[in-house]
Amino acid sequence: EVQLVESGGGLVQAGESLRLSCAASGFAFSDYAICWFRQAPGREREEISCISSSDGSTYSADSVKGRFTISSDNAKNTVYLQMNSLKPEDTAVYHCAVVIGFITFVHGPTGYEYDYWGQGTQVTVSS
Repeated sequence: EVQLVESGGGLVQAGESLRLSCAASGFAFSDYAICWFRQAPGREREEISCISSSDGSTYSADSVKGRFTISSDNAKNTVYLQMNSLKPEDTAVYHCAVVIGFITFVHGPTGYEYDYWGQGTQVTVSS
């Protein structure tokens, strides 16, 4: 059974940092991508960052580029999202998701759908 478990959320002030973790288990695919997306009340789901296991390419949305960094520790089957210079508009529930198959972000995100995702972790940024 594929499981994705997010952790690391919390309440911080604007300008501070958080590091989210996504622990993956239950799958042994050689090609996949892990993406972080967020959902805030009254707002559309927003994909914010992804990393490919196939070629190591990454993608970051313009809204977080330069502030958030995605990385992976394959030995621990964990993907991280380092979030710096947090803003109140970053407040949301953050989820990680897996896309199974060969995915590259060399030319940005392409058409794909998430195969599995976790329950999410709340990030709240106060002004």
